[in-house]
Amino acid sequence: MAMSNDPRVCARRIAAGFFTAVWLAGCEPADMPAQVIRPSLFEITGILASPRLSETSGIAVSRRLNGTLWTHNDSGDDPVLYATDLRGADRGMVHVRGATAVDWEDLALGLCPDADSACLFIGDVGDNFETRAAVDLFVLREPDTGPDSAALLPSSVQARRIRVRYREGPRDVEALAVTPSGTLLLITKGRSGPVSLYRIPRTALLEDSLTVGRERTLDIVPRSFGRQVTGAAVSPDGTLLVLRTYTELIFYRLDSAEQPTKASTCWLGMREQPQGEAVDFLDDSTLVLTSEAAFGRPATISRARCPIP
Repeated sequence: MAMSNDPRVCARRIAAGFFTAVWLAGCEPADMPAQVIRPSLFEITGILASPRLSETSGIAVSRRLNGTLWTHNDSGDDPVLYATDLRGADRGMVHVRGATAVDWEDLALGLCPDADSACLFIGDVGDNFETRAAVDLFVLREPDTGPDSAALLPSSVQARRIRVRYREGPRDVEALAVTPSGTLLLITKGRSGPVSLYRIPRTALLEDSLTVGRERTLDIVPRSFGRQVTGAAVSPDGTLLVLRTYTELIFYRLDSAEQPTKASTCWLGMREQPQGEAVDFLDDSTLVLTSEAAFGRPATISRARCPIP
């Protein structure tokens, strides 16, 4: 069904509920800014084959293991990482020792805090009702596996836990990213207020617990549920930060001090990925996206590319 900007048509569709309106009807927000662009590429590349993966919430592209993607479920699963690829193949799973899984929301691959090697950063940072006094980050060396054989996966890996408290009190966070310098970024969902950015320097990630304060408020106004931030990633060359909402990809350019400046917004809608949550860069211009199973549709994996002025 084509997009519609007729307010009478959209009003009838929206009466059926937000998800149905955006996914089935394709109505654009009435206040969508003029500079919004649309993807130059969007294709579903596969369906996540693992029977355990129904609520994929984070994705990380391995830079060392060609073709390997790491992902995990949302709340309700054990502390487990899953290996897959762009086709969604089931390449096995790895239990994360030393970790708990209250509400895993995002995943990133970046420079380890204590060595010049690749670590996975798991964000057990979800807090829908903003009641958690502290949340957890889990840091672990990327599991050693090959690109074509799940049999090479270790059965488990050891993680280190970092307890995180927010100076402003509990915050609902679903997005994290790691910059090339090893700095970890946490971005609030915007459920109960402005979208805020928290920054944890690489050296601070050596601590077992820390308190962080809001660095800045980003210029994202959550007009509706569909514009709440559900994922984030930094490009391999360190020049772009992308935030994913249920309906958009919002790009920021990062300067030499890794400070973000708004670049563009790319409209996805929800028809192809009605419960899209995860994003990472396959390369400096191409993204991989995953969606939870929803509306009778399976969990999917996709590629996307957006022109960035």
